[in-house]
Amino acid sequence: MTEAKRYDKVAERLRENEIRPAELLSEQEAAFARDVERLHQRSAEFVEVDCPACGSALRKNAFEKYGFTFLRCGSCATLYMSPRPSEEVMADYYRNSENYAYWAKHIFPASEDIRREKIHKPWLARVVAYCDQYCIERGTMVEIGPGFGTFSSLAIEQKVFKRVVAIEPTPELAEACRRRGMVVFEKRVEDLCNEVADADVVVAFEVIEHLFEPSRLLSSLYAVLRPGGLLVLSCPNGEGFDVAVLGPGSKAVDAEHVNLFNPASLGVLVRSCGFEVLEVNTPGRLDAEFVHDAIVKDEYNVSGQPFLQRVLVDEWERLGGDFQQFLAEHQLSSHMWLVARKQDQP
Repeated sequence: MTEAKRYDKVAERLRENEIRPAELLSEQEAAFARDVERLHQRSAEFVEVDCPACGSALRKNAFEKYGFTFLRCGSCATLYMSPRPSEEVMADYYRNSENYAYWAKHIFPASEDIRREKIHKPWLARVVAYCDQYCIERGTMVEIGPGFGTFSSLAIEQKVFKRVVAIEPTPELAEACRRRGMVVFEKRVEDLCNEVADADVVVAFEVIEHLFEPSRLLSSLYAVLRPGGLLVLSCPNGEGFDVAVLGPGSKAVDAEHVNLFNPASLGVLVRSCGFEVLEVNTPGRLDAEFVHDAIVKDEYNVSGQPFLQRVLVDEWERLGGDFQQFLAEHQLSSHMWLVARKQDQP
């Protein structure tokens, strides 16, 4: 067992309410609904796209959510939104998002301690373990889309890298990072003009699923990394348990998540951009809880499915944690990590 996988094994069990306090969700959901309405007001600017992973035009309708259409690629099974907001519409969305402003002002501060201990400390331990495992120098680390800045500030505090840089285009979140004393470039990584180069490690947690053209991000990250540098991505797995069971009812299916890759298809995309894929895993900790909650709320019916009834309802307290660990260890969780290395030639 690698060091990184060992950290998955010992990670504390996580509850959704710990990172999304229930008392704050009604206002957050209202802000999100207003953001979605703003997107619909610009639907004439939406663009039809082929598969963002493999480029195939083969697809079939998967489902609709929030009034948006999601397709499944007939070649690599990636779930993706098409038509989707244009790049300009997306940029405006994130600059002016009420939802992101609310997260920055309320939810991130309220859940900061739990996120730090149960999410970001294990994530940092995993990244450091990857550096050691693949003989990567811990010089400069760049985080793309750091949000509230918890991960990068923790890396600075623990001094595990000589230099830490953050790239954050959303104004409220960029300011939150600056208040922590971080070096922040308030722009998209695609718009960098040689401000950051020769990084040893680039991490992008829950970013690539949001992008109009994810291959452009990867090409930009290729330019930022030194030869042999390490790329660590995390994103939803479109073939993970809660997506497979709940479909559009899954929290991974979101108006902002226009790309829902799977372990195979994300590898195809990353390789096409000049990287060697080193490993893909799914260390998620919330799939079983998401489905359990949906059953309890009568949003999903398990009548006729005695196994799910037993594991996710009748013996939830005894079996739920072990079931989640099984999903994580067999690439069946809806939270996915990919680790890759920059090759000399793209």
